[in-house]
Amino acid sequence: MKIMHKSPDLTLLVALWLLLGIGIVFALPQMLALWSITSILQFATLLALVALGQSLVVMAGGGGIDLSVGGNVSLSAVVGMLALQQGINPVLLPVICMLSGTAAGALNGLLVARLRLWPLIVTLGSFYLFSGLALALTGGAAISSVPAELTQWGRGANFAIPVPFLTCVIPAFFIAWLILSKSAWGKWIYACGFNEHATRLVGIPVDRLRLLVYCLSGLLAGCAGFISLSWLGSARPEIGVNLELESLTAALLGGVAIFGGRGSVVGVLAAALMLVTIKTCMLQLGLNSVWQLGVVGLLLIIVLMAQRLFIYRR
Repeated sequence: MKIMHKSPDLTLLVALWLLLGIGIVFALPQMLALWSITSILQFATLLALVALGQSLVVMAGGGGIDLSVGGNVSLSAVVGMLALQQGINPVLLPVICMLSGTAAGALNGLLVARLRLWPLIVTLGSFYLFSGLALALTGGAAISSVPAELTQWGRGANFAIPVPFLTCVIPAFFIAWLILSKSAWGKWIYACGFNEHATRLVGIPVDRLRLLVYCLSGLLAGCAGFISLSWLGSARPEIGVNLELESLTAALLGGVAIFGGRGSVVGVLAAALMLVTIKTCMLQLGLNSVWQLGVVGLLLIIVLMAQRLFIYRR
């Protein structure tokens, strides 16, 4: 079985980065300042983590998609803060958030892998479930009083790079790269997305693999939820809004094939950074946030068209 590990064409991503770089140099040179770079990396931390989880789900094929990531981020942050209010040690806060996210991801995985429900519908439903729970548990208001030592970590930076980006995003992407490129599990993920029928015939546990990637997506969403707490100093039930659209766009723009079997985590990280940079540029130009969301949606359509044209060309 021939498996393509890499994206068929990252030309679109490279071209967009070149255009964006030229535009910044001539129109928004202040974006090159260290404070601006730090801000972009800080905002990109949440998106990069959920985009990584989204990418693993899509790579595994079977129509895999996780539209619940935004709701999972919000719910994980809320669960963590509620546990903190009940007197748990603040040191355990990241564990609580990640366990909450993993449990939510496992629910998606069980419904998709065991009950054979359609991923798009399942994760859309769980998005509303998780988001609704986050709103119900908080009454729609933010829960504050995150310990100072956690906010100090969440807002800290070393050499203009935010500490959460250094300690969470970079290690997560490095580990994912190792798994996908060096381990049997990584080869199984690609194989499952490339040809699920052949993968089952050779004895690879496709259902367990699919359950695993949904759990990993939930774990990363929980990690993003914890980082949102330490960065903002409060649990906000709407913090995950639009992350499902942005994470899917980052995954596909970064080279992950919509039908699975191909993808590079390096491309996904570059795409996540580019999306945040574009939104920051639009903010600097005074454009409404509605336009920012519209640009993300447009990029998603463009990259889907590009992948479709590549399939026809082959």
